[in-house]
Amino acid sequence: MRTIHLILQGKGGVGKSLVSSLLCQYLLINNHEILAVDTDPVNQTLTGYKDLSVTALEIMKGDDIDRRRFDQLIEDIMKASADHVVVDNGAATFVPLCAYLKENQTVDFLAEMEMRVLIHTVFTGGQAMKDTADGLASLAKHFPNVPLVVWLNRYFGDITHDAKQFEDFKIYKDNRDKILALIRIPQKSAQTFGKDLEELFARRQTFASALADDSLPIMTRQRLKIFWAEACQEIDKAGLIEQEAQP
Repeated sequence: MRTIHLILQGKGGVGKSLVSSLLCQYLLINNHEILAVDTDPVNQTLTGYKDLSVTALEIMKGDDIDRRRFDQLIEDIMKASADHVVVDNGAATFVPLCAYLKENQTVDFLAEMEMRVLIHTVFTGGQAMKDTADGLASLAKHFPNVPLVVWLNRYFGDITHDAKQFEDFKIYKDNRDKILALIRIPQKSAQTFGKDLEELFARRQTFASALADDSLPIMTRQRLKIFWAEACQEIDKAGLIEQEAQP
């Protein structure tokens, strides 16, 4: 069964493209063919990863977003030979794409075509925590029958409130039955791992490419290897590949 991964979050700059790139790389190293699509009209970060062969979807008509151009996304999904489709959606197109999906009953249509849809969203600590919580709540409300995969990103601060962890938050308890999995993005020292990762992401370089890049310092490659192994372990626990094979 083909799986459609929609990366959605109304708050910008919280790591949606990071999640998209990690997911694409994870699927590739597990021998899955992917179609990656970037629908962000402002910052097409995912498109910059040349090793991922990302398709950039032009959804602007003049200065406005044309919802009708999302039709091309569905056409691309239908024609793809890939068993996984990863759609990186920007904050600017969060509301238009969600409206398009609901208006056209797109999830139901894809299900009729024997495709599975998962919505991935990012939840952060720090100042953006409330905004990302609002984004999660909106997705759970408007797509009650679509499994949610929540990526916990502690880069901006610990995901805690009043000494409570995410699993104790009201947003989680209210939507526990809709959340398929939690994926914790590894959080490491900012001075060592953090610097290496920032430079890796700025180059739009995959982990496989970086680990084979002899021009990078040995310890930089070692830290990237550690981070990538831990990230893969987290995604493994979510069971995204195994669960798609279940009836």
